Amino acid sequence: MTRRDVALMLPAFGVLGRGSGDARNEDSEQPLLSHSATFSFDQLPVKQSPSGAVTRAVVHGKLPTGEMVEMHETTLQPGQIPHPAHKHVHSEFMLIREGTVEFTAEGKPHRLGPGGVGYAASGEMHGLKNVGTIPANYFVIAIGAEPNHA
Repeated sequence: MTRRDVALMLPAFGVLGRGSGDARNEDSEQPLLSHSATFSFDQLPVKQSPSGAVTRAVVHGKLPTGEMVEMHETTLQPGQIPHPAHKHVHSEFMLIREGTVEFTAEGKPHRLGPGGVGYAASGEMHGLKNVGTIPANYFVIAIGAEPNHA
């Protein structure tokens, strides 16, 4: 799965892109995502977590239809986890681009490779680990109540 493939899937998730950048909505301090947009990989902000995961934020805001959405891309080295297993109110899709990860949902491990997708439902414990021998690269699309982690 390429970045282009993910970009082509965004309309299916209802992502309409960033607004003017300063547009805020009444219910949140997040920008209102009211206009289509593009996101160049080389211009995405890069952040490294304490675990060593490298994350690039793509978009974070509220859709005109009311849903919060956050998307980021993460690279994990072999053996790494982005953070301990957790649960939250929003739901997440993890789209695996490269490498092999173990996605654990409600205590059940599932091995995913390129093109695989993990879904973490609202309120369910989940985690992710690179169980392969090469860096794992994946996109997360969080939808629902205020997503608050990378």
